[in-house]
This record gives sequence, C-alpha cells and structure tokens, in this order.
Amino acid sequence: MQIVIGNVLSAEEIKLVRAALKRARFVDGRATAGFAARMVKNNRQAEPARSLDTIRKLVAERLGNEVFRLAVRPKALSPLIFSRYEKNMHYGSHVDDALMEGMRTDVAFTLFLSEPTSYDGGELTIESAGGEEAFKLAAGALVAYSATSLHHVTAVTRGARLAAVGWARSFIRDPAQRELLFDLDTARRQMFAHEGKSTEFDLVSKSFANLLRMWVED
Repeated sequence: MQIVIGNVLSAEEIKLVRAALKRARFVDGRATAGFAARMVKNNRQAEPARSLDTIRKLVAERLGNEVFRLAVRPKALSPLIFSRYEKNMHYGSHVDDALMEGMRTDVAFTLFLSEPTSYDGGELTIESAGGEEAFKLAAGALVAYSATSLHHVTAVTRGARLAAVGWARSFIRDPAQRELLFDLDTARRQMFAHEGKSTEFDLVSKSFANLLRMWVED
C-alpha cells in the first residue's frame, strides 16, 4: 500500500528545515548505500551533525499524526536522512536494506521539502508488476510505501530536490495485513462519526481488535 499524506509540515516548519539544511554539510550519499545500491546511487546527504537534531526531532514529532500511525503502525523509526539531488543526480532501481542499524525495515517514507515547481525530474517512482507509479509532491507532503518495493528516483534536470527519508519497523510486518487494518479502522471511525456507537460499530471494532491481536508483533 502506498499512501500520500499532505501537510505533514507547515509552511513555517518547511522554512525552518530548509534554513537548517542550507547550513548543513552535504556529502556523497553512496556512503549509506548497500554494495549493489551504491552502483546506482548518485545524490548527496546531510552529514550527521548536532545542528540538525532540532529539525530531526520536529519531523519525527510530525510523523505522529493520525494517518501515518494508522497506515504504518510504527513500532520504531530509523534516524532520518536528509537528501539533496542536484542537476543530473538520480538513484537507480533498488530495494532498501531489510535491516538498518539492527532494525527491520517494513515501511519506507519520503517527505518532500522542495516545491515541485523549483526543480524538474526527481520523481520517486515505485515499481510493481502492475507498472510504475511516480510521486512528486508538494513541500511538506509525504509518501509512505512498503520497503519491499523496488523503486528509483529519476534524474533531476533543473534545480535541486530536497527530501527527508526514513524507515519504520511496523507492529504489523505484512503489508497486506497493514492495508486491511487501515481500511477497517478507517471504516469504523467513519461509522462512529456518522452514526455513533452501535451494534454494527461494536462488531466491526471487535473484528478489528482481534485481527490486530492476531497479527501484531509487540
């Protein structure tokens, strides 16, 4: 399941993040890639520094929004990576490492930090048997998707693309189960908003709770 979440960061928060990244030192992104991904990775990443701790904390807090929690059901998050793609930079087709710093990666996410009109190219493209789906979102919007997917970032041909990327270990390992629980939880919440507590709501809630109990890894 891919899900787009808008307005994760406000306009003022985006300005704050960009200002911090303007002062950051960016280094070759291949340093954090696996041996195969290193061959197709061509971008730059902000070097870890205490000066970035404030914006990392800010983004992590904003990832606590309800839609992200319901879709991802995060148990743990990886440290965020701030990436920059300049002209002719790209990231070829790859799958993310299954383990990062000892954490299983179930869900990947990209938070866009540059306005889409400020650069050309740079689409995050998720590959599947049904074809490719490209994402180039407004600054402050996020796309979350299964870390099991092959994906790539197309070459930037003008301007620069800034993004924050990270991974989550989910309480629900299986992506199909996560999607089913997201749909069921969304439906029961809408049912409650329209009709209040009812026999039908209780039955759906029972099914949701017991599926969660069946599948969760605590």
